[in-house]
Amino acid sequence: MPPSLTLIQRDDCHLCDQAWDVMAAAGVPDFDPLWIDDDLGLQARYGERIPVLRREDSGAELDWPFDVDRLRAFLA
Repeated sequence: MPPSLTLIQRDDCHLCDQAWDVMAAAGVPDFDPLWIDDDLGLQARYGERIPVLRREDSGAELDWPFDVDRLRAFLA
């Protein structure tokens, strides 16, 4: 079973759109989006790093930029 994933992102983020494309190309079946626009704590933590993909099973995070190979290795 693939790990539960969260994509941490902002509204109107072209890098976030690119991350969605990479995730689709890698065959990521599902993930939960987490929008940080209205949360000052999350903005302070992730503001310069987004998009960030987080594994909910381990808490491991993959910062952008990532490609299909790096994403698959992160999920393995």
